[in-house]
Amino acid sequence: MSYQPPFTLTNRMLDLVSRFSERLGAWTGQSSSTLSPMLRRGNRIRTIQASLEIEQNTLSVEQVSAVIEGKIVLGPPREIQEVKNAFSTYEQLEQWAPSSEQDLLDAHRLLMIALVDDPGCYRVGGVGVFQGKKLIHMAPPAKQVPRLMEDLQGWLTNTDLHPLLSSCLFHYEFEFIHPFSDGNGRMGRLWQTLILSQWRSELAWLPVETVVRDRQPAYYAALARADEQFEGTLFVEFMLEALTDALEQALTQNDEANDLVSDGVPTKLDSLDRQILIYCGETPYVTQEQLASLTGKSLSTIQRRIRKLRKEHLRRAGSDKSGYWKVISD
Repeated sequence: MSYQPPFTLTNRMLDLVSRFSERLGAWTGQSSSTLSPMLRRGNRIRTIQASLEIEQNTLSVEQVSAVIEGKIVLGPPREIQEVKNAFSTYEQLEQWAPSSEQDLLDAHRLLMIALVDDPGCYRVGGVGVFQGKKLIHMAPPAKQVPRLMEDLQGWLTNTDLHPLLSSCLFHYEFEFIHPFSDGNGRMGRLWQTLILSQWRSELAWLPVETVVRDRQPAYYAALARADEQFEGTLFVEFMLEALTDALEQALTQNDEANDLVSDGVPTKLDSLDRQILIYCGETPYVTQEQLASLTGKSLSTIQRRIRKLRKEHLRRAGSDKSGYWKVISD
């Protein structure tokens, strides 16, 4: 008999799947459903920063963006390497198959190169999941990992569960097995995104990691409670809610960007000023250097235009280093 991950299908799961699917369906039926390149890039940067912050990486969104652009960033070398690896890995996402063991190992190798001694290989020793200094999960013995992963990916190939459910359940089972010596959390979240993107390609850009980061204690609590009950029900419910909230956030951001393009940018401004406001509205964390690259203008020109726009149409929320742009609509 083939392996079946233990979980109970609950009314709450069905409600969350319905809410997510209806919202996604309504959105994709609109002419404005395609995320702009700037919004996709912004979501990808936020995804990487949040996923690594969960793993104690201290780099800000702005620093992550600078690393991705190849700029010199003052920060711990390991954390900078983590960003480079994560960006390279997410850029390869569409080339992998969720049920392929080789693709899983290749993804881990890319994600953890220069960070661990055994990138792309299953662990050979014991490993546990800690919240602070507290052990909340002891993974199965290393000798069982190849069989457990074969069973899990075999189930993923054959399951008829809705992808929202199967991706969450895979995520839990993956964290339970903890197949690698390090990088299991970021790999589990990456692989859930891969499963979802195979169902609907636009979900490759869904920044669910930002929601998980903001609810990190609840994330670990859901893992621990699922372990106590020897099944993934509670974790699946947690992740479905996180996915639904992440979708709402992404769609609200996209709607606001589209409203800005059609209504919020004053027509009295010239084309460059309008471009700057649109980019700042789509991706509030965009830097002046990025704006120069996107518009094809010099940095000094962008800085001069920003100073002018800040008098009436643009505001900086937070510090110059870690803040973001807010467009002031008429």
